[in-house]
Amino acid sequence: MNAQISTAEIYVKTLIPAVLLTFLLLNGQPAMGHGPKGHGANEFTHLQAVKKGLVLYDKLIEKGKLNESWEIALADVQVYARTKSENNEIVVQFSRTEGEPRSVYIFFNAKGDYSGSNFSGE
Repeated sequence: MNAQISTAEIYVKTLIPAVLLTFLLLNGQPAMGHGPKGHGANEFTHLQAVKKGLVLYDKLIEKGKLNESWEIALADVQVYARTKSENNEIVVQFSRTEGEPRSVYIFFNAKGDYSGSNFSGE
């Protein structure tokens, strides 16, 4: 019997499986990772507010409640938290470069429910 192991056999039996296992473990990590909220958190995030605000903003333009300049001259979208009447709100502000008023504000409560919109931010 020949007791010698060839280099090809070493690659096939050890190195290739080790490389494949490492590749699978490294690519599997992002799928198992969670954001800062973890599982089951019901907190409405600023990113969710922007997404929901964009949908409402688009509807206001489609229905003609905001004229075409709100789409063409859009300059900035900001999101921030505020407390009003002891209630926490998330505000999404859309600003344009021309025309008056310059900004429209969309408000959401802490649970993510729409609570109003206006041009004053109040």
